[in-house]
Amino acid sequence: MTQSAEHPSYDPTAGVVDHCRELIRIDTSNYGDDSGPGERKAAEYVAGQLAEVGLEPQIVESGPGRANVLARWDGSDASLDALLVHGHLDVVPARAEDWDVDPFSGEVVDGYVWGRGAVDMKDFDAMVLSVVRARLRAGVAPRRSVVLAFTADEEAGSRHGAHWLVDEHPDWFADCTEAVGEVGGFSTEVDGQRLYLVETGEKGMAWMRLTAHGTAGHGSMRHPDNAVTALAEAITAIGAYDWPVQPGPSMQLLLEKVRELSGSPSADADELIARFGPAARMIGAGIRNTTNPTMLEAGYKVNVVPGEAQARVDGRFLPGQQEAFAEQMRRLVGDRIEIDVETLDVALETDFSGELVDAMSVALLTEDPEAHIAPFLMSGGTDAKAWSRLGMRTYGFTPLRLPGDLDFTALFHGVDERVPVDALHFGARVMDRFLDLA
Repeated sequence: MTQSAEHPSYDPTAGVVDHCRELIRIDTSNYGDDSGPGERKAAEYVAGQLAEVGLEPQIVESGPGRANVLARWDGSDASLDALLVHGHLDVVPARAEDWDVDPFSGEVVDGYVWGRGAVDMKDFDAMVLSVVRARLRAGVAPRRSVVLAFTADEEAGSRHGAHWLVDEHPDWFADCTEAVGEVGGFSTEVDGQRLYLVETGEKGMAWMRLTAHGTAGHGSMRHPDNAVTALAEAITAIGAYDWPVQPGPSMQLLLEKVRELSGSPSADADELIARFGPAARMIGAGIRNTTNPTMLEAGYKVNVVPGEAQARVDGRFLPGQQEAFAEQMRRLVGDRIEIDVETLDVALETDFSGELVDAMSVALLTEDPEAHIAPFLMSGGTDAKAWSRLGMRTYGFTPLRLPGDLDFTALFHGVDERVPVDALHFGARVMDRFLDLA
């Protein structure tokens, strides 16, 4: 049995694999339109696990089946501000025919737990459950009081989850000054050396609808005022545009660490990021704004020129770049295109310093003494955007020690999503130690 070094009376990894498998088996697919199964069954599972060891969790719904779980766990030092530990319960959809292993089976194959949510983010939910249950059974409190939040709807912008909780239940978080959650604390490699990336920020989100209007008519005639053509030109301009490299404080620190580990004198950010191999796709998005056309809609018959054409674009902007991003988008698409921002959320960045960062670093290095640690800016968005509205400093810290040949970042929303069993054990041990230090 693997026991806690500080508290040999319990094993923080006990049950972590089982919790991950059970959560994966509960389908919480989020289609973005309330048509999915919702999070209620997963919330009931989590609440039951917490109640069994003495906490008093509450399930609060923002709508039918859109369930969130909240619980408070008192710390040993009442003079300290509380820490929010948060994970979401929903997952993006998956089609079984695309996978080698059924995405909602939670099977263990070749040392991995397979399934939708294995890395995004039922692995973290499982780590938290395992550690909390072990410590409560052993009577070992965290240093700080901890608010646990297991949320709905993160995969569609958190409107039924974290943002709703901030609006409707802010009292739960009144004394929380810092938060830890997903997409950080995982390992990658640079020139054969293991480097853990702690998320200290994330890009802002601008999900846009582009609309072109033109003159409708018969497809056999000349139509210089063709809405489809105008939209296609705008989409082509967006897709071809190379956004400039503008690394902020977190990514500057990461680039310095890469130079140190690689011995490279290069000042070219893209060259340095390329040393991460496949992970460069995600990490490289943290040094520039990005825009990706993702949906097109126009017309209803081949010989009818439609009067309108629409596209959706996923835009992500760096901290401090929101206005410049919007201005450049307008220049790219031209005067014929209407831009409606359907979802807009803030970009975040906090310092890679302070007692919480020290606690994360010590917890990781105690388990992996030869490793290195650096911050990074995450390309996507998380519930951290909601918690920031309450003034919290937010970090991504889901600790995982991963095989060097695993293309981990491709597993987020990807086919054959899976997490190593030993990485789950590692993460539970790190989280256990972290709660003594945070």
